[in-house]
Amino acid sequence: MTGWFKIDCMVGVSADRRVLMGFAPACLLHAVSFADVLNEDTGAGYQRRFDAQHSQDFRRFIRQPTASTIPLTLNLRPTDVEAWRLVELGGACVRLEINPDAGKVMAQVDCQHRLGHLDDLDISLPFMCFLGLSVREEMEVFNTINGKAKGLSTSLLDFHDAQLSGDLANDRPELFIALHLNNDGESPWCRQLDLGGNCTSGLNRRASLRTMQKAIKRFLTASRILKSQSPERAAQVVMAFWRAVAEVLPEQWTNSRKHVLNKGVGVYALMNIAADLYSEAENATRVDRRYFVNALSDFAGQVDWSTDGPLKGLGGEGGVRSAVDHVRDVRRRARLKVVRNG
Repeated sequence: MTGWFKIDCMVGVSADRRVLMGFAPACLLHAVSFADVLNEDTGAGYQRRFDAQHSQDFRRFIRQPTASTIPLTLNLRPTDVEAWRLVELGGACVRLEINPDAGKVMAQVDCQHRLGHLDDLDISLPFMCFLGLSVREEMEVFNTINGKAKGLSTSLLDFHDAQLSGDLANDRPELFIALHLNNDGESPWCRQLDLGGNCTSGLNRRASLRTMQKAIKRFLTASRILKSQSPERAAQVVMAFWRAVAEVLPEQWTNSRKHVLNKGVGVYALMNIAADLYSEAENATRVDRRYFVNALSDFAGQVDWSTDGPLKGLGGEGGVRSAVDHVRDVRRRARLKVVRNG
């Protein structure tokens, strides 16, 4: 392909940021832009995974005679090569010129599903394009735009918060601990939490990052561990507990399709039980994997964790309370049995 792509624009400011405003064919904007989807394996990117149905719905909508849309939000990232340039035309008018050999130079900050299936349409679309935002700054804009968006993964927004936080351990200890579970190679949850991006182990993921951090917050509140211990120590305790769970209940842990152990209500219930066990320990500094293995071995195997058992269909706050009560009752009866036999 010869010649640079050329788009006439107006240049101005959006609050404190210099931006371009213009119009261009959908197929051209598709050709020069990309969605920086989060790669959960590497941690690169920040966008939600692509939803083909969502994109196809917009394609059908925008082709209707009376259809329109708000401006697409894009960003021309800084580059060391001559991938794009601005030509002053006088006043606020400029011409954006893009080198076709540079590939896709515009990041789709907020428009990946609108552009996703428009590569063959020359429908004119409005756009606003930031000039030179870093990836971190893009993420901040994305969060501001999509923080309350219906359908956007809350786990993805939580992951963004983690990347943007200066002191995650103290700012959001529950998120710090949940990410520790997902990232540590010794954790049974390693790469098992759904962050909202793309992941090669997607078929093996069990719970979402949001579910895990909410469950951990229950543990932190009930155990009051942060009153005397650091977030790092709390992360060690939570890690020790889940390693013990996987060791004591290997079949239920591995066969997640037929058990609720590591999904939804099971995760919430077990974090409440972890708080019980931690609070009962005579010496908090000695709460480790072995401590939890010994405690869980006395009763956890007697709980029916199957999807057809007493925990079947439990959901919501009330369902979690019922699940916790059930597990505690099994534990209580197991202890009474030991006393009687003794």
